[in-house]
Amino acid sequence: MQQKKKIHFEISERKILLHFFDVIFIVTAFYVFGQIFDYNYFNFKDTNCYSIILLVLYINIFGAIFEMYDLQTASNQFQILRSTILTTTTTVLVYLFTPVLSPELPKHRLTIIIFYFIVLGSLLIWRFFYVYFLASNRFSQNVVLICDQNQVEELVLGLENVDPHYKIIGFVNSDSLSDEDLVFNYVKEIKKQDIETFVKMNNVSEIVIASQKTDGITADLYQQLLHLLELGNLIREYTQVYESKTQRIPVHYISRDFYRFFPFSRSNTNKLYLLLVRFLDFAFSLIGLLFCVLFIPLIYIGNLIANKGSLFYTQERVGKNGIVFKIYKFRTMVKNSESNGIKFATSNDKRVTPFGKFMRKTRIDELPQFINILKGDMAVIGPRPERPFFVKEIAEIMPFYETRHVIKPGLTGWAQVNYSYGESIQESLIKLQYDLYYIKHRSIFLDLSITFKTITTVLFYRGQ
Repeated sequence: MQQKKKIHFEISERKILLHFFDVIFIVTAFYVFGQIFDYNYFNFKDTNCYSIILLVLYINIFGAIFEMYDLQTASNQFQILRSTILTTTTTVLVYLFTPVLSPELPKHRLTIIIFYFIVLGSLLIWRFFYVYFLASNRFSQNVVLICDQNQVEELVLGLENVDPHYKIIGFVNSDSLSDEDLVFNYVKEIKKQDIETFVKMNNVSEIVIASQKTDGITADLYQQLLHLLELGNLIREYTQVYESKTQRIPVHYISRDFYRFFPFSRSNTNKLYLLLVRFLDFAFSLIGLLFCVLFIPLIYIGNLIANKGSLFYTQERVGKNGIVFKIYKFRTMVKNSESNGIKFATSNDKRVTPFGKFMRKTRIDELPQFINILKGDMAVIGPRPERPFFVKEIAEIMPFYETRHVIKPGLTGWAQVNYSYGESIQESLIKLQYDLYYIKHRSIFLDLSITFKTITTVLFYRGQ
């Protein structure tokens, strides 16, 4: 007997759900409180629509900065409490002191306290409801893989580690040369002739085709897949699923067919977008250099005591179109740090001084790079520029590595806000996947997301 299908939400849909009900719960809380009590500061009869829109805007902006819309944060009770308190506190403070658009400051402090706890309480009620009644049940999704048997472990771990609600419960071996039964953990092998029955009996909502051998997709299997498609089952190609789940390009999987899967973003050649980016780069550079000047006296003293070398440090990096340029940084390592040869910097690198570690964590050491941005060598957002030595070494192993050089390198980027420090060739591959995802999906919205995540990295002291 076929089980009743569960409702499933994709990752993007879950984020929309969080945004939407944050607003609904806050607005409803103020409306109900205003109906029961004589609360005039945020009363729908007296408050204009601009004040409501402003509050909603602040909640979404500061919620993004303090990771309220990160799905892992939204599923952890302690993280929910922390992110919600930070978002509410910042939102209320900024909202109260926004001139003209927000209501006039209340005369009584109790009014402000009530306003704060209505926002905080309504958000916490909704977020804990989400954890207990939605996240654990509604988002689970049973999936069947069609792949070669030697791919099973890699594909299952690659997808389930990103989305724990994405449950691969079986696979069809598409390797026509192998008759060997394979057991991987709880993933059951399904015979080709039984896939339709298995899908119906196990409430499978998605079938992912990851086979690179077309001879494994037999006429009989194709007919069954076609019939399942007609019955409303979703069938997707693995690279599409991997990209949507991980927000990375699976270059390790698609091999030499890479460019068939990689239509570059139109933003890379859109003159209006590039002009806007250049203007913002210029504006941010002036602000950044102003902070740089303000910090220099303190950094100079710290460098003199701890680093014992020149204040500024220059290094050759590879930029757009493979052109080498000199990058500027504040010194964070001991003098003659590469006397034993060039090597990757690591998270606990002994060459980095205690003061240098502080600068790296806070990203202060990157401030001089605004000079590179003003000169046009770099942009604020883009793949981090790598040294020529490592570019040559990595490109020999990863054929697509130099694709990063089709756009300007950046002060921050999609790889920097999503992954830790690249300490090896293998980790450089993962960062490359993020960089290529950015190049493929480059847009104002993705740039804003990176900006918010960068602010979060600095605020939560997560720099490298």
